[in-house]
Amino acid sequence: MEFKNMCTRKIRQGLIDKDFSAKEIVDYSLERINNSEEKIHSFIELSPDLAYKKAAELDDFVAKGEKLPPLAGSIFAFKDNMNLIGTHTTCGSKMLENYDSTFTASCVKHSIEAGAIPIGKNNMDEFAFGSSCETSAFGPTYNPWDLERVPGGSSGGGAAAVASGQVTVALGSDTGGSIRQPGSFCGVVAMKPTYGIVSRYGVVAFGSSLDQVGPFTRNVYDCALTLNALSIQDPQDCTSHPLDVDYTANLDKDLKGKKIGVIPDFVETDGIAPDIKAAYKDAIAKLKDLGCEIIDVSLDHAKDAINAYYILGPCEAFSNLSRFDAVRYGFNLPNSNLDSQTSNSRGTGFGNEVKRRIILGAYLLSSGIYDKYYYRAQQVRSLITQDYTQAFEKVDALVMPTTPNTAFKLGEVSDPNTMYLSDIFTVSLNIAGNCGLHLPTQIGQNSNLPVGIQIVGPAFKDENILQIASNLEKEYKFYENYERITRNF
Repeated sequence: MEFKNMCTRKIRQGLIDKDFSAKEIVDYSLERINNSEEKIHSFIELSPDLAYKKAAELDDFVAKGEKLPPLAGSIFAFKDNMNLIGTHTTCGSKMLENYDSTFTASCVKHSIEAGAIPIGKNNMDEFAFGSSCETSAFGPTYNPWDLERVPGGSSGGGAAAVASGQVTVALGSDTGGSIRQPGSFCGVVAMKPTYGIVSRYGVVAFGSSLDQVGPFTRNVYDCALTLNALSIQDPQDCTSHPLDVDYTANLDKDLKGKKIGVIPDFVETDGIAPDIKAAYKDAIAKLKDLGCEIIDVSLDHAKDAINAYYILGPCEAFSNLSRFDAVRYGFNLPNSNLDSQTSNSRGTGFGNEVKRRIILGAYLLSSGIYDKYYYRAQQVRSLITQDYTQAFEKVDALVMPTTPNTAFKLGEVSDPNTMYLSDIFTVSLNIAGNCGLHLPTQIGQNSNLPVGIQIVGPAFKDENILQIASNLEKEYKFYENYERITRNF
């Protein structure tokens, strides 16, 4: 029995019908990972003991005739900034190479309670600082579509694991596009929910006002079902919002009368690859055919989002990373006095990109600089949020590119500023707190790589973008053509 292309519904139903056992699913997944991991390197750590323990629990439920939870039997992987007892949580860094998780993150706990089988922890850019999954202290992850190319970042390991059929679902974190951009590069459904829908408790913070956990899946239904499991109010996260929404409920409803906003300036921007433009225009045409009204809107301050983000993000990262001081936990390089011990340990334990952002954050928060940059970035944040609010008074959702380009080759982008521009279409959502989803639609004629679109919705209307994505998915049938890639591993 092959499980690589099975969706969550088929896996659960197969367990109920006793077509296979949860143990067999784990056996298959581990074998598939072992056969492909040398090429892809999507994992930092596997957790077979935890997987078999959960499988045994599910098989016991079946034997007793008990009702199975909604995600029963689905193989899940978690970005390695999410704590899980029984695993390390390294954040892709030498600083935390030997750190044992002392508790389990709420998003991980909720997934497992919903029946997910925890197979391991995915590779990532160090402390989520990166757009290519090349900054990990444990080596890069490779894009399954083309092993010479990056999978995107910072959640590249999760996107690659889902794309290659190693797992059913992977959870990533998105601070400025770190779920949606790798989803675009690897050709999988990738969602950043509204800020506050998914608890951040137990997820090592990059930018606390920007971070959000979300899923990678091979279809929209699996994404919506996973969000059902994750969207539980958590008293341990003060930003967690109370909701009672079934995100699968409206997936089959048609789109007649839906108002879709487009931003003409976005696609006329220099530097957007022809395949990206073609996918965007084709999706707009498909939406018209589905009965949507296409309306031009403007986001006047979106062009400033990348600048605001690379002020706000490093400032929050500087604060969050101050806890890694070589005293309480983390990499420790002993020295004769506390000052040199902390300095030398951080200098050795952190990679170059992490140190770059720490230094930038320290500078931006320094006296005389704070008002000039950080305060103004917060003002821009308010303006961007206002632009989205005004746009969503006219439309139900926005459609835009996810990335300006398809996946680039490893080592091809060495300039940090060029790398940062990979997130030009994604960062404004994190700044405003809105929801966004990347939907793969086709293979680019020029690049021969997956391309798609980004669907953006107002805060706490995540069901809207899932409904739109589900309708488009039926038109493109990208998932049905998925065998092209997964057969190679």
